[in-house]
Amino acid sequence: MKIALISEHASPLAAAGGVDSGGQNIYVANVARQLVRLGHDVDVFTRCDRSLLPLVSRFENIRVINVPAGPPVQLPKEQLLPHMDAFANFMIEFMKQERQPYAVVHANFFMSGLVGLRIKDALGVPLVTTFHALGRVRRLHQGESDGFPDARFAIEDELVSRSDSVLAECPQDENDLMHLYDADPARIDLVPCGFDRTEFHPLDKAQARTRLGWPQDRFIVLQLGRMVPRKGIDNVVRAMGACHATHGEAAELYIAGGNSDEPNEGATPEIGRLRGIARECGVEAHVHFVGRHGRGELKHFYNAADVFVTTPWYEPFGITPLEAMACGTPVIGADVGGIRYSVAHGETGLLVPPRHPDALAEALVTLKRNPALARRMGDAGLARAHAMFTWSSVAQALARVYARVSGEDTQTATALQMSRAAR
Repeated sequence: MKIALISEHASPLAAAGGVDSGGQNIYVANVARQLVRLGHDVDVFTRCDRSLLPLVSRFENIRVINVPAGPPVQLPKEQLLPHMDAFANFMIEFMKQERQPYAVVHANFFMSGLVGLRIKDALGVPLVTTFHALGRVRRLHQGESDGFPDARFAIEDELVSRSDSVLAECPQDENDLMHLYDADPARIDLVPCGFDRTEFHPLDKAQARTRLGWPQDRFIVLQLGRMVPRKGIDNVVRAMGACHATHGEAAELYIAGGNSDEPNEGATPEIGRLRGIARECGVEAHVHFVGRHGRGELKHFYNAADVFVTTPWYEPFGITPLEAMACGTPVIGADVGGIRYSVAHGETGLLVPPRHPDALAEALVTLKRNPALARRMGDAGLARAHAMFTWSSVAQALARVYARVSGEDTQTATALQMSRAAR
């Protein structure tokens, strides 16, 4: 099949870790890569956000089309909706000129979905939609700080009713679609996110710490990902304060992410807020910001840590827990959304309420005082990640959805994919 992936604000070429660069960028890049390995032709359409970008970029065997829609500068995703008409007009004309027709459009996020609806109406191409975050859920958790207009809700309603398939990334996502959007369960396909087995795998902890310059004799907690308030990093910092003051247990917290390679409060204002919280809690000397790092380095961070922590207020899925599990590191996560699905409480890690630093501190102390339990959880997480959450299995599931909505013979398509994957 020839497949169009739309990701209006999240380019697969962008460095993850910035304010608007995270899980969706990783999802689109890996889905595209794995679909190509299965033998499909994949084009990714994303908004041109730099003046010197060519119309067509390439990574591996994937075309990335940098769509001219709005000014060629980086804009917050909350400001992109007015530019989606231009995005759709460009895509329709581009697709008309292609020699081989597209079998399916897979839209990522609601604005890409709006573009996909225009393409569906103009060209009759089937539409598959992954929301990555639902507007009504976001508004529930972020309230007045949600910068998206109310028009988002009507767009999402139309996408739920008109998409040929709506992809839920976890059972909570599926439940929200049915109860907040009246989605027909027969038209929802549950397809999770994943990790790349060649990218994330266990390494020697001592060697990983030496590489990063981290101490060998400390209990180390890792927080890695986008540095925005809803990720709950302040909760982790406060939990560190409780570990020291309430439980008398020393630990070091390393925070990876931000808008620059070196930790910089100017580029990433959230760092300044978090440093202030660390000072208030008396743990400033134990909280370390290490900046943004390339994908190739992240496995060393996961492997160097004793535990990976992520406690966002809400999380549609969450890729970082999978990456930690794939490195054999136990995870403590917020009992929300996709984390509740990927982390098996008491088996591969522990789940705690969001915005509850005392509960998180107790979980951290539990693993510090029982290293054998932590090792068992790490081993179980590694097995669970490989059994349920590889990008190759995600791509195969997506290809089956694409084949169904585009009218291809699903059994024939699946057999062909498996044959190509085995080569």
